[in-house]
Amino acid sequence: MSADENGRSTEELRSAERRLQAAQLAGDADALELLLDDRLVFTGPDGQLYGKKEDLEIQRSGQQRLGRVDEEELALLVVGTTGVTWFLGTVAGTLGGQEFTARVRYTRTWVHTVEGGWRVVAAHVTPASAVDQCRIACEMAQLLVSLDQLACSA
Repeated sequence: MSADENGRSTEELRSAERRLQAAQLAGDADALELLLDDRLVFTGPDGQLYGKKEDLEIQRSGQQRLGRVDEEELALLVVGTTGVTWFLGTVAGTLGGQEFTARVRYTRTWVHTVEGGWRVVAAHVTPASAVDQCRIACEMAQLLVSLDQLACSA
């Protein structure tokens, strides 16, 4: 893939991510259906796995409504017909009638086809609070120390 093709693919992926966010905000299940691969596996913040069918049902039923998506950062990577987006930001809305606001990090894996363009095939969301970030950093540091890949003193 040439540099121009990769740049174009990255911008197309960014556009797909923006369309996904807009569809989520609008509660537009029809638009989401076009952006989600039939093989979608989504790991929710509860650690449970969900598929495309469940994702669309929660949108169509009104069980989940997003009222706000405040993006702090969005990183993208494209390798051939696979793309990854990393979103960090705050989302707010209702879930099961209960209001929520959460700072989260989404990781989405996308696949590109000529017929369908970019579609999400896997996604994961996790809380991104400062406390969680420190905890994860400490766990990673401990893992690296235990693997003798890093030496540090506490």
